[in-house]
Parts: sequence; structure tokens; C-alpha cells
Amino acid sequence: MAQVLEFKLPDLGEGLTEAEIVRWLVQVGDVVAIDQPVVEVETAKAMVEVPCPYGGVVTARFGEEGTELPVGAPLLTVAVGASPSDGPQDGPADRSGAAPVRGAAEGSGNVLVGYGTGEPPARRRRVRPTAPLAPAGAPARPAPPAAVPTRADGVGNGTLGSNGMQGSNGSNGSNGSTVHGTGTGTSAHGTGTLRAEGPVPVISPLVRRLARENGLDLRELTGSGPDGLILRADVEDALRAAAPQDRTTRQPAPAPAQASGPVSSAPAGGIRIPLKGVRGAVADKLSRSRREIPEATCWVDADATELMRARSAMNAAGGPKISLLALLARICTAALARFPELNSSVDPEAREVVQFDHVHLGFAAQTERGLVVPVVRDAHARDAEGLTAEFARLTEAGRAGTLTPADLTGGTFTLNNYGVFGVDGSTPIINHPEAAMLGVGRIVPKPWVHEGELAVRQVVQLSLTFDHRVCDGGTAGGFLRHVADCVEQPAVLLRTL
Repeated sequence: MAQVLEFKLPDLGEGLTEAEIVRWLVQVGDVVAIDQPVVEVETAKAMVEVPCPYGGVVTARFGEEGTELPVGAPLLTVAVGASPSDGPQDGPADRSGAAPVRGAAEGSGNVLVGYGTGEPPARRRRVRPTAPLAPAGAPARPAPPAAVPTRADGVGNGTLGSNGMQGSNGSNGSNGSTVHGTGTGTSAHGTGTLRAEGPVPVISPLVRRLARENGLDLRELTGSGPDGLILRADVEDALRAAAPQDRTTRQPAPAPAQASGPVSSAPAGGIRIPLKGVRGAVADKLSRSRREIPEATCWVDADATELMRARSAMNAAGGPKISLLALLARICTAALARFPELNSSVDPEAREVVQFDHVHLGFAAQTERGLVVPVVRDAHARDAEGLTAEFARLTEAGRAGTLTPADLTGGTFTLNNYGVFGVDGSTPIINHPEAAMLGVGRIVPKPWVHEGELAVRQVVQLSLTFDHRVCDGGTAGGFLRHVADCVEQPAVLLRTL
């Protein structure tokens, strides 16, 4: 007899807690092999193809394309030992209440960070209600004597699991789930009866809070998620539909002081674009950088004529072409060897500055998915030709959306060539938790005093934004001046080769 195994969204690493389904790679009824990619998801870091650790027939999928799922949420179920002709098996997506078999068959174990497929330790699991909801007017089943009182929105006071899912009347297992209690209570509007089998199913506590703060009764909604699960999009659609109504007749339910958020000052109407995925991650990181890092910026104009001539001579000599970005990166690594204070990070908890003995060089790249910062590992150990090849590889992966979380994390210093946008200068925001970023403007012909005479030279503006906690202005100025000297006289680099 086939065993139905449930495959959950695994931990994708780097502290990621959710992912958006971009594209399903299998259909219900398809036969999948162990470690076959079954879905493509987008995280705040990158696009990832998720492999399934089980082999068998796909019996159910959870979530449509564009749906966000938290880590630990079911992705699909697989009937192990079944053939395609057997048809879909009863799995968690069925409303009959049949629960999938877990740990009954071994998988590959080759899934992502923190997620295994072997026999798990005993843990408490969510029990789906098997009885239908009580019809309107029918008496609800009485709550157990030890039930926790229900809040105004019907949410119990369960503890928080590792994935942030809140329980209703009991403590959670390691996956953040709990057995839902039963009981009745009053809705946020003071009328109606709660479902007999617990609170309204909502994808996350944040969605429940959004509804509560806007006075929206979740019982009035029909969820578009699996088994009627209410998604954030359902709540937002309901709020948009209610926007033209007279808000004075709707009294939001009182919320605890610690749960209250700032009141939006944005005018009504307009287009609202969710800050999620890459755009949301960029917003969070930039906000954190400005909030935590006391940054300062210094800049200098430099004559890049000789650097451009040196690059032309290198490329004329044959072999792979050397990019300008690679030469600037080589200059950065040489300057960081002289001023290691800027190749560091601040540990605020320990009140220490951590200086690194390697340079993992990030570089800003604009893609269709937004701004990304791929990282060249051990840039200090690469020559100009090797840097050129790695920049090309990471840039192409960024455009294709195939950068991995490892490609986008772990940087110790960032090089930002905003000159490609046709601008001369900028004050970059530091890529938290790094300590500095070098910005490079466009290289353009300008009047310049060269060897005592006015001449037209190729001039570039260089700017350095640095964390003032790791060094003083003298160190930052020395670093920037060394970079400018290497740009103006590339032969200076020979001292460090």
C-alpha cells in the first residue's frame, strides 16, 4: 500500500523564514524521483529550485504561484510506492482528515539547510479537524476545562514555535504547530460565534494582526489558500474593497499595547506595492544600515587617464579582456591590505571590531529583479583576469535570477560602480554589516591641470562611505588617497604584486 509523505518547505539558510512560489515544476499525478526539483521559489536572497527528498507520485500541491509560504509549511505530498495509475492519494490536502504518513520511508536526506528526511524525533503534530464545522445556530462543543481564554480575535495564547507560527491553546512542537483547542467567543465586532474547531485558519500571525488593526472580521472572509487558509492577499483585497465605505461605522478591535503599530500617514488610494522578496530585503538592510551605523563620506576627484591607457594596453596584448571593474577591484584589495580597518565589521554585542584576514568583495549589480550584491570570494587572492571572469559569471547569474544565497552573503567590503548610470557622484549606504563601501562615478573628459598645464583628461570621482566606529577620518582619507594614487598611476600597484 502506498504511503503518503508530506514534504515541507525546508530551511533555506541565512535566516530566511519564508519564500514565494515562482513556478511549479511538477503537477499532481506526476512521478518524481528522489532529489528531483519540484518547485522554484524566490527568497529575499535568490531564486532556488527545491528538490524533493522522496520518490513517488505527487498527490497534492500547496499554494499557487505567487503565494508566500513560511518555512515548515507543506509544499506537496508524495505517495511512495504508488504508480501514476493509482491516482491522487488521500493526503493533507484532502478534507477527509486523513493525515499523511511521516518517516515511513527513507528519503535522500539531500534537501536544504536544517531539513532532513530520516526518521525525525518524536514531536507534537498538528491534528486536522475531522468533524465538519457546526452549522449556524447549532450549539458548539464545549471547551475543555483547562482551555486558555480566547482573545477578541479568537486567537489563543499558545507559545511561539521555531518558525513563528502561533498556537491556539497549547505549547508548540519544534515546527511551531499545535493541536487546536475548541471553544466559543465573541468576534472583533462583538457578534457571532467562533468556529467549533478553533480560530479562523490564517497563514501567519502578521496577517491576523493586519486584520485586527483594521477592524476586519476574519470570519467574513473566504481564504484562497489550501483548505480555506486566509492569506495576506485575502485580507488586503478585503480592505481595498471596504475602503470607499464610511469608516466611522467600523470600530477596530482594541489591540494590546505591545502589538499596536504606527498609524499609516499615506493618503488613501494610489498603488500599493508590497515590499517583499529582493526589494523587501534591500529595504530592510538599507534601513538597518542607516539606523545602526554612524557613517561618514569623503570623496576625491582623480585623473583616470593612465588607468584607461593601462587597460587598453593589457587588452591589446591578447588573452581574455580585462574589465575596468576588475582593475578597480584589484586596487581596492591592495588598499585594504594597507588599511585593514576598513575590511571589518562591528560586533555591537561584544563591543568589538572584527578585522578579516580575507577580502570577500561585494559589487552592486542592477538586475530585472532589483539591486543585488553578489560576492567575489577571496578577491585578494585573484589577479585581474580571474576577477574579470568571476565578475562576469556572477553578473550573468544575477540577470538570470540563479544566484544562490551563498553568492549574495558573506561580503566584507563592497565596490559600487554607479558610473554606469551616467552619474558623477553619490553617498552610498553601507552594506550592513560591512564597515565601508567605495563608490565610483563615471569617467568623463574634463579640464585638468596636468604637469603644470591645462589639459583634457579622463576624470572620475571616488567616494568612500565608512563606519566611523572602525576608524577615524585619517584612516579613511588615507585609504581613499591610496585608491586615487593607484587610479592616477597604476604602476603604484606593482609594489603590492
